[in-house]
Amino acid sequence: MSGHHHDEGHTVAGWTGCAVAVVGTSVAGVGMCLGSAAGIWLGLGVVGLGVLVTWGLHLAGWGKPPGIRPVAERGMRVRDRAARAGHPACVGCRLAGRGRSVSTLVAASAQGAQGAQRPDAASGSAASASAPSESASSGSVV
Repeated sequence: MSGHHHDEGHTVAGWTGCAVAVVGTSVAGVGMCLGSAAGIWLGLGVVGLGVLVTWGLHLAGWGKPPGIRPVAERGMRVRDRAARAGHPACVGCRLAGRGRSVSTLVAASAQGAQGAQRPDAASGSAASASAPSESASSGSVV
């Protein structure tokens, strides 16, 4: 194993989620063989539960951030200390509201504030700035 230079991502979150998903697909497969719609839906529900279990364990620090971890952090039982703050390039962390930088949050709140101050065309106070002008819509498309 001394020549093991890549991070395969073996984590508690990954293995647990995989095990729950295998059980779910097995239940769905048995339900399919028996012709039971309830068995199929139960199995698919267990697969969905596996996704949620994996996500929860990742957020609790039992997963890994995107990319390659340092060699000292590649063990199965090593918790990810940065998980509480979130990983910037991680979809799971972003879905949980973690891993966003302050500049991203400030830009998003500024866009929301501008959208709230823009008058709407239905009230008759001002025309919408996003509406195309008559001359622009009659031009040819390149």
